[in-house]
Amino acid sequence: MSDNKSSFHPALAVSNIRNHISITLEMENIQYSTWAELFKITARSHKVLHHIIPPAKGKEKVPSTEDEKELWSTLDATVLSWIYATISNDLLHTIIEPDATAMEAWNRLRDIFQDNKNSRVVTLEAEFSTTKMENFPNASAYCQRLKSLADQLKNVGAPVSDSRLVTQLVSGLTRAYRGVGTVIRQSDPLPPFYQARSMVILEEAGLAKEVATGSESAMVTSHTDFEESDSTHSNTETKPQRGKLYGNRKNNRRSGSGGGRGSGGGNQGQGRGGGDRGGQ
Repeated sequence: MSDNKSSFHPALAVSNIRNHISITLEMENIQYSTWAELFKITARSHKVLHHIIPPAKGKEKVPSTEDEKELWSTLDATVLSWIYATISNDLLHTIIEPDATAMEAWNRLRDIFQDNKNSRVVTLEAEFSTTKMENFPNASAYCQRLKSLADQLKNVGAPVSDSRLVTQLVSGLTRAYRGVGTVIRQSDPLPPFYQARSMVILEEAGLAKEVATGSESAMVTSHTDFEESDSTHSNTETKPQRGKLYGNRKNNRRSGSGGGRGSGGGNQGQGRGGGDRGGQ
């Protein structure tokens, strides 16, 4: 009975660690603090926290029996596989070592992300202060990048206040968002970041609707102009045709009148000639 209890452990029931830790730790997108916190929560809830963080003095429990040693080895390999499954390939190739323990891998990651903090702060600060909306496809992506940079600065010991985050959000907006930017800037106190973000995204939706409405109006106007132009073109062609027809009729009339007079004149001449002949 005791053997069955010792062989069962909640950590062994985890089939997919990504259901508990959805973040993939990467070198470029620094989210170490968030990743580490999620990992510690999962380890604590599955009773394997001591495999990455040493217990306090006096609370260490060294495996003594063969079954305990085997279970400890199995659990340590499980936690190590969790670490490897939730980091990028670059980090995996950087920290992996033969026969490494979960704690050794954990400490290597900590050293990678917590060393050279000052250099990281300078780089992140420069990017944070120069981030502009024009470099992103939409307002959501722009706001998300600012928040990510703020989180990374917090991870290296240089937290960004919410008011500064909002100020940077407003200062990086494009001209089309000048109106909502003024509303946010003139608010006293400044709205929290999540609220300012919502205001900008709503403004984006409004601008997109205006553009769509304007395009439809332009299509209607263009179609109307085409019909008017076609009507005018038809009228322009009708007038010369009517004029030509009228001119033909007038010429025909003139031609008919001249012929009648010429014929009458001939008859009169003949009559006169006949009379003269008779007199002779």
